[in-house]
Amino acid sequence: MTAVHTTDAAVPTNSSSAPRRAAPDGAPRRRGGAFDRALPYLLLAPAVVAILWLIGWPVLSVVVTSFRKLNLRELTRGEVVWTGLDNYTEILGDPDFWTIAVRTVVFTGVVVIVSVLAGLLIALLMRQVSPVVRILLQVAMLLAWAMPLLAATTVYQWIFDQQYGILNKTLVKVGFDSFAGFSWFSTGTSTLAVIGLLIVWQAVPFLAFSLYAGAIGIPKDQYEAAGIDGASAWQTFRAVTWPELRPLLLMVTFLSLLWDFKVFAQIWAMRKGGPDGGSTTLPVYQYLEGISKSHFGVAAAVSVVMVLLLGLLTFQYLRRLVRSQEGEL
Repeated sequence: MTAVHTTDAAVPTNSSSAPRRAAPDGAPRRRGGAFDRALPYLLLAPAVVAILWLIGWPVLSVVVTSFRKLNLRELTRGEVVWTGLDNYTEILGDPDFWTIAVRTVVFTGVVVIVSVLAGLLIALLMRQVSPVVRILLQVAMLLAWAMPLLAATTVYQWIFDQQYGILNKTLVKVGFDSFAGFSWFSTGTSTLAVIGLLIVWQAVPFLAFSLYAGAIGIPKDQYEAAGIDGASAWQTFRAVTWPELRPLLLMVTFLSLLWDFKVFAQIWAMRKGGPDGGSTTLPVYQYLEGISKSHFGVAAAVSVVMVLLLGLLTFQYLRRLVRSQEGEL
């Protein structure tokens, strides 16, 4: 009896029917082409082009203008007169520019510190009060936040008016007779104080709501543990609240620095930088040079200096942010 030997698998007749070799992890191997590798960049390209056009081109135009003599005569005639660094030499050599720059930095720092502290205190207060009081406080802040900028400035002008202001009349009625007919806009310092109070009043709602959102995210068991350990209110704030709110507090402080450094409408609508330029800041100085005097090249140089200062603040913030993230790893 003859044995017949058979095989379980037939030999393939062509190479197309051969099974694919599996990758080491068991998944089929796929080779992406150049189009697949470039697809993410192609999808991002429209957004990048739009950002460069809307932001990059105006910035480049301002930088180029800062190296030109561009007054009303050159603008109407279409002349291009390059002056090199003359515009920067003019503003940096002007003592008034340095006075205004220092005033702007000090004014911004004071306003930001007061705004952030007030927002932090209100945020912590909203966590402690009853729901009814919290809702009333939130509604009041929303109304203050929604008030138009120029309308709020007009209201503050009425409040601090020399003859008809409610503040002077109230102070006189409570016994401060020296405030009868007192002018809150007689000096640059007092004018900036009123403007700073207006800016703080408008900035506190955003800061308070942002910090309150961070405060309610802190687990309650941490406060309970601190209470069991016998920690005081200040110790609880330092050990529990502050570490949790610090990143958010750093972010809103940085945003407040950027916003308050560029404040223009309140200062211009209040006293146009007066009296005698005592409340003039860098944005107002830039407007006076560019619009009032038609020195557009000088105004562009002031803009570049302001951007460099804001860039320095941004660099400091990013460095702190990177350090904090490295510490968490």
